[in-house]
Amino acid sequence: MLPSSSWGKRKPRSQRLGWVRCDARGNMWARQEGLRQPHPHPHALIRCPSSSSSSVSCSGDSEEEDMGLLEVGVTDIKPPAPELGPMPDGLSPQQVVRRHILGSIVQSEGSYVESLKRILQDYRNPLMEMEPKALSARKCQVVFFRVKEILHCHSMFQIALSSRVAEWDSTEKIGDLFVASFSKSMVLDVYSDYVNNFTNAMSIIKKACLTKPAFLEFLKRRQVCSTDRVTLYGLMVKPVQRFPQFILLLQDMLKNTPRGHPDRLSLQLALTELETLAEKLNEQKRLADQVAEIQQLTKSVSDRSSLNKLLTSGQRQLLLCETLTETVYGDRGQLIKSKERRVFLLNDMLVCANINFKGQLEISSLVPLGPKYVVKWNTALPQVQVVEVGQDGGTYDKDNLLIQHAGAKKATAAGQAQNKVYLGPPRLFQELQDLQKDLAVVEQITLLISTLHGTYQNLNMTVAQDWCLALQRLMRVKEEEIHSANKCRLRLLLPGKPDKSGRPISFMVVFITPNPLSKISWVNRLHLAKIGLREENQPGWLCPDEDKKSKAPFWCPILACCVPAFSSRTLSLQLGGLVHSPVNSPLLGFSAVSTSLPQGYLWVGGGQEGAGGQVEIFSLNRPSPRTVKSFPVAAPVLCIEYIPDPEEEAEGAEESRAATDPSVTVHPTVCLGLQDGSILLYGSVDTGTQCLATCKSPGPQPVLCLRHSPFYLLAGLQDGTLAAYPRTSGDIPWDLESPPMCITVGPGPIRTLLSLEDAAWASCGPRVTVLDAATLQTQQSFEAHQDEAVSVTHMVKAGSGVWMAFSSGSSIRLFHTETLEHLQEINIATRTTFLLPGQKHLCVTSLLICQGLLWVGTDQGVIVLLPVPRLEGIPKITGKGMVSLNGHCGPVAFLAVAMSILAPDILRSDQEEAEGPQAEEDKPDGQAHETVPGPDSHTARELTRKKGILLQYRLRSTAHLPGPLLSVREPAPADGSALEHSEEDGSIYEMADDPDVWVRSRPCARDAHRKEICSVAIISGGQGYRHFGGAPGGLSGRAAPCSETDSTLLIWQVPLAL
Repeated sequence: MLPSSSWGKRKPRSQRLGWVRCDARGNMWARQEGLRQPHPHPHALIRCPSSSSSSVSCSGDSEEEDMGLLEVGVTDIKPPAPELGPMPDGLSPQQVVRRHILGSIVQSEGSYVESLKRILQDYRNPLMEMEPKALSARKCQVVFFRVKEILHCHSMFQIALSSRVAEWDSTEKIGDLFVASFSKSMVLDVYSDYVNNFTNAMSIIKKACLTKPAFLEFLKRRQVCSTDRVTLYGLMVKPVQRFPQFILLLQDMLKNTPRGHPDRLSLQLALTELETLAEKLNEQKRLADQVAEIQQLTKSVSDRSSLNKLLTSGQRQLLLCETLTETVYGDRGQLIKSKERRVFLLNDMLVCANINFKGQLEISSLVPLGPKYVVKWNTALPQVQVVEVGQDGGTYDKDNLLIQHAGAKKATAAGQAQNKVYLGPPRLFQELQDLQKDLAVVEQITLLISTLHGTYQNLNMTVAQDWCLALQRLMRVKEEEIHSANKCRLRLLLPGKPDKSGRPISFMVVFITPNPLSKISWVNRLHLAKIGLREENQPGWLCPDEDKKSKAPFWCPILACCVPAFSSRTLSLQLGGLVHSPVNSPLLGFSAVSTSLPQGYLWVGGGQEGAGGQVEIFSLNRPSPRTVKSFPVAAPVLCIEYIPDPEEEAEGAEESRAATDPSVTVHPTVCLGLQDGSILLYGSVDTGTQCLATCKSPGPQPVLCLRHSPFYLLAGLQDGTLAAYPRTSGDIPWDLESPPMCITVGPGPIRTLLSLEDAAWASCGPRVTVLDAATLQTQQSFEAHQDEAVSVTHMVKAGSGVWMAFSSGSSIRLFHTETLEHLQEINIATRTTFLLPGQKHLCVTSLLICQGLLWVGTDQGVIVLLPVPRLEGIPKITGKGMVSLNGHCGPVAFLAVAMSILAPDILRSDQEEAEGPQAEEDKPDGQAHETVPGPDSHTARELTRKKGILLQYRLRSTAHLPGPLLSVREPAPADGSALEHSEEDGSIYEMADDPDVWVRSRPCARDAHRKEICSVAIISGGQGYRHFGGAPGGLSGRAAPCSETDSTLLIWQVPLAL
């Protein structure tokens, strides 16, 4: 790859690349690889500067450092406009679509190049030539930094694109052109410079608009004269957005490119290159924005203050920054005032600032205005607590704490006397408790009514049971109100100055977030930022290739906890495997969902050689896992496979809804493979973890690995046999009673299996056999390693590639899933040498790919993290990677992922919920008014006076509400079945003082396609715990929870992908 410093310099013939060509005179022109034209394009001839020149000067500009890049005369480059010829006859539908996508690429690129030219011709050049100057030459250079170089890159790309379009109908290839054009380091360099400078450029433009009327008038005039009325900002933001646009177009092209097409692998590689480029630019933009925000905040703080010293120390990372609405409530919950605040979450502190917009607002249409801040308060992160509406106060000591509202100047005498906690919304939790007490009273009344001997109007068992049902409905509605009040309301308990008696005072701040997603983001990041301050995460990761530079803990997975894998310490049990069984718990509160580990259960299997096995089940429905069940099995567990419900697996989009809909019964199973050849099938935890079926493998042979596909449960055995158990439609998903289909893969053990969409891969020794997923017929096999003594031990898939690890050696290899081509090889040892000095032999013992990261576990207990693309491209290693300072004392036995999807209704705001039943409210309520009530059905009967809650008869339909339907007909049958709802139902209860209390409903169908939010944790298993950065055997200075020989789980939490 051509380094940026060599761009434009002469190169020996052997070092020429496909994009540019130099002759002996130093002239350069574009050349596409494989281009038929033998002569350079006449309009692309560009004179290179002398190779010794390190700077380029142009008329009116001061000299600028150019990193060896070309000074391009824009008007000299006039590539021919790419044009597709008439469509030939006989094209397939996919070929027609591909032509249309190519046309979109051509049109999009032409529009982009024109926008770049407009920046230079309509803005930069006139500003440079203007007298008197509205903007100095030096500032012009900063504002338009690297625009010419970006234009040069895309002008060269357009020349090659023209030729490729001209020959499209004969070749139909474009992926290799993107790879050749945008894999150059020069492209990353110029775009990086531009993106890093973008915030600074906008700042100069904004300041010039405020201080120089001539410049502001120039921008207005240019915008008015343009045909599309796009502002300078609108033009300059296009390079930031360019690569995501390319990615979308290439994704469409790949979807319409069949397997075996000569362009398919090139398109996948092109997607990889563009995604890598976009990711790097996004990260640089994020860091630049973070620095700019901290600088803007620092300007608002006195130079001598302690906060200024903290902000300027260079050790603060900005984790989250957003404009929230602070609200102040009275003691009855009424809203007193609200004001927008800018809230900054740094890695170790929380800062709240007033927003102060000053200056001419008319320029905001030309360039985004940045506000000035006035810091209101700041506090250390460990002292910040999130308190939810209805929380019982267990997280803080009310007796030794005075809660003062942030809006009050001082705590009132009444507040001190009553020790009030300002909840914001009207005492919802207290009202719920009152309803619970009232229900208990009504249930006692019901028992008394059942003892009556006479018959009395509206005093019988049917009415009494209706009272109970109505109160239960009110409780459900109140619970939903509490849940809703938490969705966009962020309540923080912050430390204040103690009062005169030395009693600590805390004050409550209530922020309204723009949407529930924002609330989830704040709660999740506050929680993880606190974990990131623990000793084991300071630092938790190192980058060996960047002078052992430590990474900010928050931007990496954060070590959340370290737990023993087995509750029994008497036996030395070895780990065999681990799976996560996701189960959404509807009982968890809003904050618990945002902070807990992925909901569900961990199944951990293991055993002792020559003895029995053990299965341990952990619950993850809280920030730290706890054991809920443990049971022995006949032999050591060698492998575990989680098998979701077939419908859940087939309809991924329905997964979250099925988990929350009680009418859908989902029965996932967990399959264990034992050393004695047994295969055990268990039901999930919520169905009692009973053993559903068991069988012995042919032989019987030890079961080394298990994988499921839509057609079979596949078991890899010690003698090289692949046993396939077909899927059934009964209660037990696999036919374990009949003899399995057996395929001999090789003479040695099958160490690992991989299930793909249309194929299954099985490894035996150094060879991998590819079988058809439906018929299990061998399609082909290939040699993954040249050494016959080496075995393939691990295979993981991402995108269109499979990474493999081997029984010896420290290298991992990447193979293409379609062509089986060997694409990349990475030596893990080079990334761990600084952590393990003198360690010559290293072996990879586990692999995992999750959310764009390849996790690699080694026999030394070290865990390496390598970035890979997330899209449909090739999962090539695209960065230098990181090494975890937290690891095991022995080999990493396995790496597993725990993932659950947040229930969709959590993401619905109050407004969306209110809109849902509004359609029902607008319908004619004729059915309800047609009912014929009893003689005294409108007579109000006061049942309780507490809090003004009054249950009374109302003629109003509540059929859409949660819970069982109400009835005034005959008492419920003795079998306890639900009461019947009929047309004659006129006894509908509701709260008299709040007629709209029923305006809550179930999630609408339109919310079904909302983007899913995944909670992710990574679990590693191995012997003991070790911190490589300091003294071994301690978490946060505490004793490690297990010895060096105990089987241990390390759990990393990943920030929610929002």
